[in-house]
Amino acid sequence: MPRLTITMDGCTWEVTPSGYATQYHRDEFSLLFHRLDGEGQETRVVRYSPLGSRIPEESLAELSERELLALFQRSQPSWTAPETEYRR
Repeated sequence: MPRLTITMDGCTWEVTPSGYATQYHRDEFSLLFHRLDGEGQETRVVRYSPLGSRIPEESLAELSERELLALFQRSQPSWTAPETEYRR
């Protein structure tokens, strides 16, 4: 899968599916945003319901940059999410 990146407020973020399975299985997916530049490591997490494909990698590929930026705006820090085992 090609590496997806977005730029938000001058910072570059890599976007990947988390692989975390929720009780909703294929109706809800999680994305991880990993900061690629700046000081320190930062990861943010967001869940979304796909409108097209129900396969995480394909669903991610279907998202436009605008949709990814909107999801980033709703994301939460990694220490608040079970997808990252509440790690900082």
